[in-house]
Amino acid sequence: MPFTSEMLEEMNVLVKFTLSTDMAGIKVHSDADPILVAATERLYEKKLVTAKDGGYLTSIGRDAVEHAKEALRILRSEPQ
Repeated sequence: MPFTSEMLEEMNVLVKFTLSTDMAGIKVHSDADPILVAATERLYEKKLVTAKDGGYLTSIGRDAVEHAKEALRILRSEPQ
């Protein structure tokens, strides 16, 4: 199954989180790009973040960010 545009939008929100501390979250303001607002709300509905406007990562959200960042790293790497 290929990624949908909504999944890509959600992944783009997830990779904005830092994994260096659990005390850093994000805040998506209501006047932000509507695509970003909607993606963040979907992540909240999926219980990956603690608030509709971002907040902090949940445990499963942290796992998702780790995997998203690793996939991004792999896809950006230069061919051997």
